[in-house]
Amino acid sequence: MAQKWNRPTGLATMWMCGALASFLLMGVGGRELAGVLTTFQILFFRSLIGLIVASVIVGRTGWKQLQTDQFGWHVLRNVAHYGGQYGWFYGLGFIPLAEVFAIEFTVPIWVALLAVFILGERLTRSRMAAIGLGFVGFLVILRPGLEVIHPAALAVLGAAIGYAIAHTLTKKLTATDSAWSVVFYMTMIQLPFGLIPSLWNWATPTAADWPWLILVGIAALTAHYCMSRALALADATVVVPMDFLRLPLVALVGAVFYDEPLDWLVLVGAALMLFGNWINIWWERK
Repeated sequence: MAQKWNRPTGLATMWMCGALASFLLMGVGGRELAGVLTTFQILFFRSLIGLIVASVIVGRTGWKQLQTDQFGWHVLRNVAHYGGQYGWFYGLGFIPLAEVFAIEFTVPIWVALLAVFILGERLTRSRMAAIGLGFVGFLVILRPGLEVIHPAALAVLGAAIGYAIAHTLTKKLTATDSAWSVVFYMTMIQLPFGLIPSLWNWATPTAADWPWLILVGIAALTAHYCMSRALALADATVVVPMDFLRLPLVALVGAVFYDEPLDWLVLVGAALMLFGNWINIWWERK
């Protein structure tokens, strides 16, 4: 059993488990801050805290790992990712957690299409099964909220496209650059994107806000580090569909901590997502 998990797909799965946990914590932190700080401020502090932590770690492990010949791709990746982050945090303040994550989970579909053209990956039957079952699971879970169309839902859909571009370019970058290079430049490039617009409507964080800001900053850093490591080990069309599992997890968190409705359809959708990912991982490891 240990030998199986030493294979690239098995290791990529383990790294994605870390990314899932980090994204979940970031969602909770963002939800707590949504009514207190502006979206731009949340993004600014996310980048500031992440840059401080990343600088300390890279300073101890060696600055040479930041060397890159693809800085232009880093900039493009972070423009797309920042747009996605803005739409995502904006949506957290207006629609239920489960709905935000459900809409976001159109990302694997966009990634699958982009990976074919940008990365030259193949859409195998197992990958199409994971995407298809994940999408069906997403529809099953989202069904109770389909009758209500909130502008924030459109912002989250735009975020999904931005994330898909960012994930695809992350896979491209990890072919030559280290995972710490990806996350360090992410925090550095996105820092002014959040600072400049937040100055127009600045609200100083209180002592009660700082634990949530620190959680968001560190969780964002670990999420992208884990995803970068996973994408360095396996194709984007294998790694990204694993992210579907975030939806049933966050639906459970929303039900427990925010009294958001949870019914049996969430379990059905989660089962479909899990089955699709199991097929994909089993086939790729085979």
